[in-house]
Amino acid sequence: MAMELSSLRRCHHHLALLLLFLLAGSSIALPVQPEMERVRWQVDRVNRRGPSIGLVMSYIDEATALQSSGYFRPWHALPFVDLYGRRFHIGSIRGVNVIYALTGQRRLNAAVTVQTLIDVFSVSGIVHYGTAGSSNDSMSFGDVSVPKFVAYTGAWTWKKFKSFKESDSELSFGEFNVPNGGENLLGALKFRNEELYSVGKPMKEVFWLSVDSTWFKIAQELKVTLERCNNTFCLPTTPKVVYGLKGSSADMFLDNAEYRKFLFREFGVSTVDEESAAVVMTTTSPGIPVIVFRGVSDLAGGEPTWSSTSLMKLASINALKVAVEFIGTVGKQKSTTLAESASN
Repeated sequence: MAMELSSLRRCHHHLALLLLFLLAGSSIALPVQPEMERVRWQVDRVNRRGPSIGLVMSYIDEATALQSSGYFRPWHALPFVDLYGRRFHIGSIRGVNVIYALTGQRRLNAAVTVQTLIDVFSVSGIVHYGTAGSSNDSMSFGDVSVPKFVAYTGAWTWKKFKSFKESDSELSFGEFNVPNGGENLLGALKFRNEELYSVGKPMKEVFWLSVDSTWFKIAQELKVTLERCNNTFCLPTTPKVVYGLKGSSADMFLDNAEYRKFLFREFGVSTVDEESAAVVMTTTSPGIPVIVFRGVSDLAGGEPTWSSTSLMKLASINALKVAVEFIGTVGKQKSTTLAESASN
């Protein structure tokens, strides 16, 4: 009987130790809750300022252009909020509330950042600026494209060799055989539509995504003088802002002359990048205004070796200048509308 009691005591002792370890382990996770409470408090404080325009860019060079420009004025009370590994900078441009964030490259990063902006913060619209490769010979280095439509051209169905051609928007590898076109065992690629889910509407398949029509009209009225020179050289002509072209995005850095020519020939796209379509699609679903400004930093394949590196900064600055002018104009129009409403 004494041995049974001793064994029972040892069992209770082991259970107590196990419970102690479990409690110690659970206490490690407890600090996460106060951290989230602090972030919620920060977000609430930011949102009490009123709606902001979300400003997003993809590359560090594009964010550096904003940081060194002096356009952005951080909010002294709370200059940034760190959320889900990203830093959302709080401040203003031309007197307009702005929250800007570096998304990182390619579609997933861009979509996650924009979705966080519109879900967590009070955002009245999204402005996206950055650099792009040109697929249109009429676009020059340093020019800024304000596309009306963008498409994601990285979704394909790989067709079988010698399969029937269903549409003109297919890429047949055989056409690129050298020295003469012909058949190729790689077959062909059929470009796929995207599934667009929108508030109050059934899901539909789309290829072209449109920027906000009202914001596009505002952008068309902008008067912006773009930069022609950087620290090392000057372009032969002053860059220009071009409106109403088409842009394409895919999860790849395009550096192939034949493929960029194909995109221009088949779809009429003038710029190629990795994020614009994701930004536009993410904002289109909830019906939030969006616009895109892309500065041409390189020819997407077949360009001189110096262009893509030396023009990145200049293209970023020019795209930023147009975006800043747009933000200031939207802010003035909103203030005028509010003043007129108050007087009536």
